[in-house]
Amino acid sequence: MAEIIEQKAPPVQTPAPPEKPKQSKEQKQRNRKRLRTLIVTVIVLVLVAVGGVFLYRFLTAQGSVDSEIQSQPAMLSSIQSTVQGSGNARAKESAAITLTQGGTVQEVYVTAGQTVTVGQPLYTIRSQEAEDAVTTAQEKVNNLQEDMADLVEKANNLTVRAPFAGKLVEVTEFQTDQNISEGEAVCTLANDRQLKLSLYFNYLYEGEISVGQTAQISIPAVMAPFTGTVETINKVSYISPEGSTYFEVIIVFDNPGTLTEGMVATATLTAADGSPIYPYANGETEYYEVRKISTEAAGPLVSQDLLRYANVEEGQALLVMGSDTIDSDIRAKQKEIDEAVEDLTEAQKALSNFNATAPIDGTVTSCTLTPGAEVRSGDTVITISNNTNMVVEITVDDRNISFVQPGMTVDLTDYNGNIFVGTVTSIDMSVTGDNSSNGMTSYPVTLEVDNSAGTLLAGMWLDYSFVASQSDNCIVVPMQSVKYISLEDGSTASVVFVQADERPENALDIEIPPVEEGQTPTYPSPEDGYWPVPVVTGLDDSYNVEIKEGLEEGQVVFVNYLVTSGWG
Repeated sequence: MAEIIEQKAPPVQTPAPPEKPKQSKEQKQRNRKRLRTLIVTVIVLVLVAVGGVFLYRFLTAQGSVDSEIQSQPAMLSSIQSTVQGSGNARAKESAAITLTQGGTVQEVYVTAGQTVTVGQPLYTIRSQEAEDAVTTAQEKVNNLQEDMADLVEKANNLTVRAPFAGKLVEVTEFQTDQNISEGEAVCTLANDRQLKLSLYFNYLYEGEISVGQTAQISIPAVMAPFTGTVETINKVSYISPEGSTYFEVIIVFDNPGTLTEGMVATATLTAADGSPIYPYANGETEYYEVRKISTEAAGPLVSQDLLRYANVEEGQALLVMGSDTIDSDIRAKQKEIDEAVEDLTEAQKALSNFNATAPIDGTVTSCTLTPGAEVRSGDTVITISNNTNMVVEITVDDRNISFVQPGMTVDLTDYNGNIFVGTVTSIDMSVTGDNSSNGMTSYPVTLEVDNSAGTLLAGMWLDYSFVASQSDNCIVVPMQSVKYISLEDGSTASVVFVQADERPENALDIEIPPVEEGQTPTYPSPEDGYWPVPVVTGLDDSYNVEIKEGLEEGQVVFVNYLVTSGWG
């Protein structure tokens, strides 16, 4: 028997896996960051997917809407149309004193916060510049006025006038358009309305003759007596051939129009005892005054009224000359004077500011002066405000401006709820399109507010309101009840949906938009028991509107829909 010998194969030795290299600390941190990023990304993707599912279900879900009609009966009530807005408060009066020259402060009599009255001294400042400015301006005005006086006199002298009433005894003939020189003789004018007579009387009668004494005049040529008056006594020494001394007496008498100069005449006076006083000899009549008239300006002849022996009245134009420049020279000079006077006024005002007094009653709101300090031109040194009465400027548009009248009161409220009352003092209706916006024009309105308590400060914003108009015992409904619909002819009608069992006579036929599932109706329909009727509206406030025509008290009207909704 053969012996079976079991032979075992030698074991196969598996090589050991290669040893992993050890990781550094930085590599381990990077691996952990990558793992965290991967986890966050997976979570975001999951959330987006879940959200997308919910959004899809939300958008594709079938909604359900429940709407309930809200209605209200038309009521008899009162309604007001109120205008509201805001405005800024400021002092009614304020005055700021600004210097136009530099100087040195001498004294200061007030401080900021002090109450002052008109005319109260504020300070004194010494300014040589301001004093010199006034002196220079005054001298300029004086010189220009002298120049103007010369021009006016020159213009007046272009017309030669009779200085008194009388007769032209000599005249010069001029040609039309002749250039007449200054100083040229024009005429000789004699006052023949009166005549005078020079006689000599013996000094023995010196005490018997006085000015104003009546004299009887005799003119042999006309064989008629005249009555005259002693006008002048000249104590001269006229020696007669007989060796007697005489003094001169000038007697004046009226000319009846038939006498002239050179006529022999005498006069008799009466002494205190009634005896006559006769002159040494007769005299000759003379014109009361004779004057040679000459031009005092030059120019071309325009017109003349010169006739020898013509009677003229005082002021009558005898000769008129023209000038091409005198009128323009006068206008130019007047313009210079006006400008110089304005400069003088400004200089005087500037000087008064250096010795200023309070121009208004009020409170000193600022004072920058200290004694000894130097001030400069342009410095505003004192400001005074009268806060007893404040002014609030508001604007009212053209829909409501007709309700604003001077003297009406307007309620004002500040941010703290303090109430003030303003009175309309002015309405500016002269505004232009610059104040227009959205088709509306706003008009400035000024309110005056009593601020005796001093609680209203300048710069504060105030809300205002006033009743523009009011209706009493009128039908009112909520503003939401009035709907505006387009008619077939393209016009717009105001309607209210009235609840009724049957169609009202004045109901309108309008197309009620169909209501899709899940939507709220636009208007109620006759199936709901509501019919659209036209109405005429009036005043409205923030809640209600007046119905002038189309409704009666107690009729139930549609207001709106109360909507509740759910999602499946």
